[in-house]
Amino acid sequence: MVEILLQSTVAGLGTCLGAGAVLLFGPMRSGVLSLLLGFASGIMAAVVIIDLLPTSLHYGQPVICILGFLTGFLFVTGMDYFMGKAIPGHRLQQIYLRMGYLIALGIALHDLPEGIAIAAGYSASTALGPVLVLAIGMHNIPEGMATAAPLKAGGASGRLVLALNALVSLVTPLGTLLGLFILQVSKEMNALLLALAAGAMIYIILEKLLPASIGNNGFAALTGLVTGFLFMYGLHSLL
Repeated sequence: MVEILLQSTVAGLGTCLGAGAVLLFGPMRSGVLSLLLGFASGIMAAVVIIDLLPTSLHYGQPVICILGFLTGFLFVTGMDYFMGKAIPGHRLQQIYLRMGYLIALGIALHDLPEGIAIAAGYSASTALGPVLVLAIGMHNIPEGMATAAPLKAGGASGRLVLALNALVSLVTPLGTLLGLFILQVSKEMNALLLALAAGAMIYIILEKLLPASIGNNGFAALTGLVTGFLFMYGLHSLL
């Protein structure tokens, strides 16, 4: 169990690696920020379309998938409202800070069922578990970038960005621990969690990432969107 949890933790820490890469870029110009936010949009859209929704439908009935999706969308809508109360104002820095925190929340919701998937993979086969760890660790790297870019643009310190990503990374081993204790993972519950994460991410893409990236530089935003989607599609195909 300890070895599985350690591997799951390493996979989760991919978010910190991605965040660290963004922090090394230095001050960001508007075009670079639009490119990164568009890239984050493409990454998250690919995760939803290629991974979360198909897997949710595989594990559960369509009604479970729809219920989870709507719950995730409405949950993050509510969190966005309360985030606006906690970080009031309409200056760009405040908007980017709220966006960064919401992305971190969406990724955390996504990482919980991923951790459960690692536990399920190890219970099914000793070969499948490490493959899932590698796949999840690889695509956690760009997700860390997606969290760090708006937080950095909002003026958050490097320590805060890394600390937040470290907290998010712990959700993956938490999900694995939950899966290991459950042993027989509920397929319907997994379907609900996956769809919930999909709904949360779609809200963030449509309401936060795309408007902000296109507003700064439309061409850079579109380039980032397509590049992010194709990157995750290629990564998914390889793994």
